[in-house]
Amino acid sequence: MKKVFIFALVLLIFSSMFAADVVYKRDETLYAGGGMWAPPSNWSPITPWNAVTGTVGLLYETLFNYDPLTDTLIPWLAESGKWTSNKTYEIKLRKGMTWHDGHPLTSKDVKFTYELAKQIPEIYYSPVWNWLAKIDTPDDYTVVFTFSSPRYHEWSYDLYQNPILPEHIWAKKSKDDVLTGANEKAIGSGAYLFETYGTDRMIYLRNDNWWGNKVFGQPKPKRIVYLTVSSNNVALGMIMKGELDCSNFFLPGIPTLKKTYTDIHTWFDKEPYMLSDNTAYLFFNTTIKPLNDPNLRRALAYAIDPTIIAKNVYEGQVLPSNNVGFLPIKGWMKFYPENAVKQYGFKYDPKTARSLLDKAGYKDVNKDGYREAPDGSKFKIEISVPYGWTDWMESAKIIAAQFVQVGINAEAKFPDYSKYNDDLISGKFSAAISNSGSQMTISPWTSFNWLFNSPISENMYNGNFGKYNNQKLFDLVTQLNSTPMDDTAANKKVIEQIAEIFLKDMPAIPLWYNGMWFEASTQVWKGWPSEKTPYAYPTTWGGRWQTGGVMMLIGLKQ
Repeated sequence: MKKVFIFALVLLIFSSMFAADVVYKRDETLYAGGGMWAPPSNWSPITPWNAVTGTVGLLYETLFNYDPLTDTLIPWLAESGKWTSNKTYEIKLRKGMTWHDGHPLTSKDVKFTYELAKQIPEIYYSPVWNWLAKIDTPDDYTVVFTFSSPRYHEWSYDLYQNPILPEHIWAKKSKDDVLTGANEKAIGSGAYLFETYGTDRMIYLRNDNWWGNKVFGQPKPKRIVYLTVSSNNVALGMIMKGELDCSNFFLPGIPTLKKTYTDIHTWFDKEPYMLSDNTAYLFFNTTIKPLNDPNLRRALAYAIDPTIIAKNVYEGQVLPSNNVGFLPIKGWMKFYPENAVKQYGFKYDPKTARSLLDKAGYKDVNKDGYREAPDGSKFKIEISVPYGWTDWMESAKIIAAQFVQVGINAEAKFPDYSKYNDDLISGKFSAAISNSGSQMTISPWTSFNWLFNSPISENMYNGNFGKYNNQKLFDLVTQLNSTPMDDTAANKKVIEQIAEIFLKDMPAIPLWYNGMWFEASTQVWKGWPSEKTPYAYPTTWGGRWQTGGVMMLIGLKQ
């Protein structure tokens, strides 16, 4: 056994060295980075949060893709999908699709994928069976989902999130292998094949037999070499030298360098340079005094000027958030609650912040420069962000200083990431910045479901880190999920009610939009998407290839 282990270890080291040393034809190879932070070790679509970027999207595919630029679900494995009744959704699959090993991809694979999560409830998408009653496959290309209580927003999201598995391979796996297996040499249905990997890279080879070539066109790069890069500065240097074709890193200095290096491409040619992809929120711990007071939280919303953060920290590469954190994309802004914002919204106004604090009884009784709580007790707000996240660290310092300007004792704190995350989940913080569940999706319901996650428990793994408890609001989020997506008026009515409660209580403050960081080199590959040619959302982040990354590969030019 020991000899076998040593042989396997040597083989792994040799393979890694070999992968790093191979030189590929430059005009056939796309080098990318920004979505892989550790040596490749997992390719399981069952654990997409641990899988190498590209596992979902390049290797395994979803029924639909989603284009946030046009707010369109793009039929992918599915040729079409529609609600045939208020509880029944029917999918027609494309004919002639195959897995990488040549086996046909049929309705049985779709049914198997979902029913696997019924058999193994530890699978991340198993909660769908709380509201999915059954799946029928009347023929090889038709799948009928019947729901006990349809959740329209969640289902629309799931349609482009859950990768379909090959039954002939995964049905043979044990439960442990399904849940914890690395799934090396993954067999999917996608435009790229698992070729090899090294300690600092994952290498995908184009699948020239991909079923989608006839439907969407063939991706241009023969290979994708996805790299781990040690720092943003290294990535910046690689972009400038043409060693990195596509970067999804936040790279400081881009606004200045674009004026000198004409080979650097960004979505916009001028500020904000980047698309807005997610919203950074300042969460308050609503279980501790005095942060359990909505009057204090609302006053603090007037004390923050995110424009300074956008300009000074991000060099104009991001935009300040609107009052409810809605991303400025078509699919969200059509539901924007302008009435609630007009009546209960806020803006940077230190004078109003001071007035609201005075009115709520927060006064500097002992004349030390900081306000005491209405009961006379001292308090201090510590704003936590992970150490090493330099942009967030600077932002937290600015916010703390702005709180001090209105008489609130505040300080930025920088624990290491593991402690920051543990404290966030367990509620052992006073204030903390997070954007973990606010990313671009087909519906703002996903953001609300994260902000107001319920029920409240000791550890809040999926949002609502400040443990804000408001059953009326929780019920409204559930009602939104149960409202058909195409009924804009009904959705907006519910969202107006959600926004009113949110703006009155301010359990979290939306700050700024983190960018869809996208810098590309035009030295080898051209035709990158942009504001002028918006054919694809430019993301290569894990679990996001199906929202534009694959279409970008198809649209590239030499």
